[in-house]
Amino acid sequence: MKDWLIAALAGAVTGVLSGFGVGGGSLLLIYMTSFAGVPQTLAQGVNLLYFLPAAAAALPAHFKNGCVEKRALLPAIGAGLACSALTAWAATALDVELLQKCFGGFLIVIGLRELFRKG
Repeated sequence: MKDWLIAALAGAVTGVLSGFGVGGGSLLLIYMTSFAGVPQTLAQGVNLLYFLPAAAAALPAHFKNGCVEKRALLPAIGAGLACSALTAWAATALDVELLQKCFGGFLIVIGLRELFRKG
């Protein structure tokens, strides 16, 4: 019962962050790999599936409130699809330990950038 409750709480917190559009799925990935003992590659697959309904639920509110830059939409979608396909292929070929280190380094860089960003 306790495991289910912790997983539901992690889902709720990451859902709130996803609603804001700030990468709740990345935090879900951290929860799954660091606390739930899910292997990195499996957690990535869960994260991808998590993103679809989370984005679908949050997107109408962002559209309604004018928080979507429509001119950038198609170029961003095209580049995102191409890069996602390439890096998903690469990620499945990489050693899991290297993948974890790359993801950790990415999180540190983004965290430091946000921490020391002005304005």
